[in-house]
Amino acid sequence: MPAWQHRVTRGDDYRRTVRTGSRVGGAYCIVHAVLRSPGEPARFGFIVSKAVGGAVVRNLVRRRLKTIVERRLAAGFAGYDVVIRALPASADAPFSELEREVGRSLTRVIERVGRADGADPDRERRPV
Repeated sequence: MPAWQHRVTRGDDYRRTVRTGSRVGGAYCIVHAVLRSPGEPARFGFIVSKAVGGAVVRNLVRRRLKTIVERRLAAGFAGYDVVIRALPASADAPFSELEREVGRSLTRVIERVGRADGADPDRERRPV
């Protein structure tokens, strides 16, 4: 499970990320992201509603998403707040497909955040 510094925990942070962040959707999830201050660790939050299934199914999906996120954090992912909203199809998705889609969606949403921020690597970024 991601350490506390890698979790979005406050409702205000969830709202800011979902309402103002870039969004990429897929068959199994929707990924929202906003840029944080440079050098800050990435933070992840998960939304798995009752539409996904009962409590056991929701917790299974949440655990799978957390495992996928842990692998991304180990690869050096940093500087963003990310909220992953699971869709009902994620309940029946094989882990490998879910992992592939989340990885692809994260890559695409981070590219969009970069373009929205000006996409100039020499430009100093302002914190959100």
